[in-house]
Amino acid sequence: MLLQEQVLNTVELTHSAARQAAILPMALKEKILVQTAHKLRDHRPQIQDANRRDLEIGEKKGLSSAMMDRLTLSDKVIDQTAAGLEEIAAFPDPVGEIVRMWTRPNGMRVGRMRIPLGVIGIIYESRPNVTADAAALCIKAGNAVILRGGSEAAHSNQAIVEIFKEVLRENSVNPDVVNLLPTMDREAILFMLQLEDLIDLIIPRGGEELIRFVSQNSRIPVIKHYKGVCHLYVDADADLEMAVKLTFNSKVQRPGVCNALETLLVHRDVAEDFLPAVTEKLAEAGVELRGCERSLDVVRSMNPATEEDWYAEYLDLILAVKVVDDIDAAMSHIAKYGSLHTETIVTKSYGAAQKFLREVNSSSVIVNASTRMSDGYVYGLGAEVGISTTKIHAYGPMGVEDLTTTKFIVLGDGQIRE
Repeated sequence: MLLQEQVLNTVELTHSAARQAAILPMALKEKILVQTAHKLRDHRPQIQDANRRDLEIGEKKGLSSAMMDRLTLSDKVIDQTAAGLEEIAAFPDPVGEIVRMWTRPNGMRVGRMRIPLGVIGIIYESRPNVTADAAALCIKAGNAVILRGGSEAAHSNQAIVEIFKEVLRENSVNPDVVNLLPTMDREAILFMLQLEDLIDLIIPRGGEELIRFVSQNSRIPVIKHYKGVCHLYVDADADLEMAVKLTFNSKVQRPGVCNALETLLVHRDVAEDFLPAVTEKLAEAGVELRGCERSLDVVRSMNPATEEDWYAEYLDLILAVKVVDDIDAAMSHIAKYGSLHTETIVTKSYGAAQKFLREVNSSSVIVNASTRMSDGYVYGLGAEVGISTTKIHAYGPMGVEDLTTTKFIVLGDGQIRE
């Protein structure tokens, strides 16, 4: 009961603070986020000291290199996080925006106004920079937020949340607008997921196991993506030098994240020229290639791919490779094995590019750029609170507007229902 009381108390405090969060003036929200960005930079030694404690614990626990990478708050990550907060601060305030207005035959005007969602629960693993990004996006959109990071980042998350709370207090805003769940116990998540009267939306970020656990146990609506099986298709009309560069960046630049490349599709007409070149380049980074029979005919050093490889999210220096007959075969492969995350085509053909954009229904479809570009910060959202591959109100990287909904507003002049 003590655990449930702790969770309920935190959720109720956040729910109470949500009313103030919803009516914060635009200028005050901007001020809070800019001041928080400054304090993240100014408190860099304290944040990194807390982060080192988490890294030491993670190393003792034997966390994978991908997990340790996500956990690390380097100078670059802190600077990028602070810059993201400043970018979010500068965005137009979505709250109160009239997104549409029309007049009925009786003279009554009907419209839709953008409003905050209310209380958002965010459950995530490893990346402590998510703490700052998520809190900032929620504040900008007029929401209160309950954060539940993984135990591996507990000290880092606490340090960042304390900076937010300090800035909120300095601006006479209820510090419970941003709260951490007070316990790492998994049972706390289960209890929190039942509080549908106090929390409006749950956003899980992390591995497929975590996201499925949240989805299966929540009575609250969940925005989710299970995994990122991202594809890059090299078309017959591709610039092959560009294709090598994009493949290498998509796979190698940061292999342990959800927008890293997992399957390379190559048009049969360019396979003999492209595959040896890309294999040589990927070998520099130690990438293991698992190819179909036609790929193996061109590059015999590849390992044979199995059916499971086409579904795999490796999050590692492993890449599945398949030679396809044409763009339709590539799109059919993506439709069968993809996860609706991110797909890229490399081509000089306008027609092929437009066909790929129209017919591939993943949440990000890219022409002639790395799959790693699929990111809220890169897209100009300032940061992202998560990526949705569920075709509901938000699809793809979620920014400020995706943390709002709309209500109907009606302007009458005495109209009555006959």
